[in-house]
Amino acid sequence: MSPMITLAVDCMGGDHGPRVTLAACRQFLDNHPQAHLLLVGRPDDLGGFAHARAQIVPASEVVSMDDPVEVALRRKKDSSMRVAIQQVKDGAAQVAVSAGNTGALMAIARYLLKTLDGIDRPAIATQMPNAQGGATTVLDLGANVDCTAEHLLQFAVMGAALVTALNESTQEPAVGLLNIGEEVIKGNEVIKRTGELLRSAAQSGDLNFYGNVEGNDIFKGTVDIVVCDGFVGNVALKASEGVASMIVGALKQEFKRNIFTKLAAVVAYPVLSALMKRMDHRRYNGAALLGLRGLVFKSHGSADILAFEQALNRAYDAARNNLLDRVRSRVAHAAPLLGPAAAQPAP
Repeated sequence: MSPMITLAVDCMGGDHGPRVTLAACRQFLDNHPQAHLLLVGRPDDLGGFAHARAQIVPASEVVSMDDPVEVALRRKKDSSMRVAIQQVKDGAAQVAVSAGNTGALMAIARYLLKTLDGIDRPAIATQMPNAQGGATTVLDLGANVDCTAEHLLQFAVMGAALVTALNESTQEPAVGLLNIGEEVIKGNEVIKRTGELLRSAAQSGDLNFYGNVEGNDIFKGTVDIVVCDGFVGNVALKASEGVASMIVGALKQEFKRNIFTKLAAVVAYPVLSALMKRMDHRRYNGAALLGLRGLVFKSHGSADILAFEQALNRAYDAARNNLLDRVRSRVAHAAPLLGPAAAQPAP
C-alpha cells in the first residue's frame, strides 16, 4: 500500500470558489483511495461536504482575485489561502493547492515556507501540450519578470526535478533556453550568459542541456523543459491558451454551418475529438511553485471542475513522487554554479 498523501485545498479561491472546488475534490477522492484532503474555508460554505477522507479546516477570510499582495499578506491573516499553506508548514499536509490570486499565493507561500538553500527566487512551472502527444514544461510563468542568468539556471535545475517527479520515464529531461534563434551568438547579454551557465551545468552532469530553442519549439516538443523569464513565459502561456480556444471554437462553429460539414464531422469525429482533447488547456492545469521549502500548486483562477481536479492530480503526483526532495537534491548538486544563494542558507 502506498502511503497516504494529504493535500490542503484552498476551497474559497478562484473565480468560482466552493461550487467548483468541492465538486472537484469529491471526484479526486473517488479516484485516489490513498489521498486525504484538508478542505480550508468558511465552515458555512463547506458544511455540506462529507467524506471519510476529508476534514474541514476553518478559515474566516478570503483573498479575492483583485486583492493587492499587501492586503493578502498583512491584513488577511486568517484567509483560506494562508491557512492552507500553513498546513504544509506545520506538516499537516504534504502539498497545498489554490486557484486564488497568483501574486498573493506566491507572496504568502514565500513568507511562510521560505526558499530552499541555493534558490534566490521561486518560479512558476506548468505544462503546455506539444505535437509529440505529451507536454513541454515551461518556467518561469510570471513570478519573476526581471531575471539574472543565475536565476534562469536555478529555474532549469528545478524544472528538471519537476519533470522527473511527474514522469518516471524521463529521468534526464532535455532543457532548452528560450531565445530569438538557435545560434549561441543570439540573444541579449543575460541570455548569452545563461547559455554559458547551462553549458557548464551540462558538463558537470547537473543538466541535459539541448541548447537555444525558439517559441515554436515549445509546441513541437523539441525539449522537455523550456526556460525563460516570467514576462516571456506568461505571454507564451496566455497566447497558447487563446490560440487553443480559438481553434476548438472555430471547429465547433464550422461543424454547425451546413449538412456537408456536419456529415464530415461525423466521419472525422474520432480524430477531431482526440485533437480537441489534446488542445484542451484544462488537462494541463496545475502549476508548481518551485524553490520553496514546501509544495504549493496553483490552479487557473477560472478553472472548472475538470481543470481543478487536474490541479489536484498534479499536486498529488508531485507529493507522492517526492518532488521537494528531488528539487533539494538537484539544487545541492548544482550549488557551485547557482550563484550567491547557494553559498548561504535562505532566511
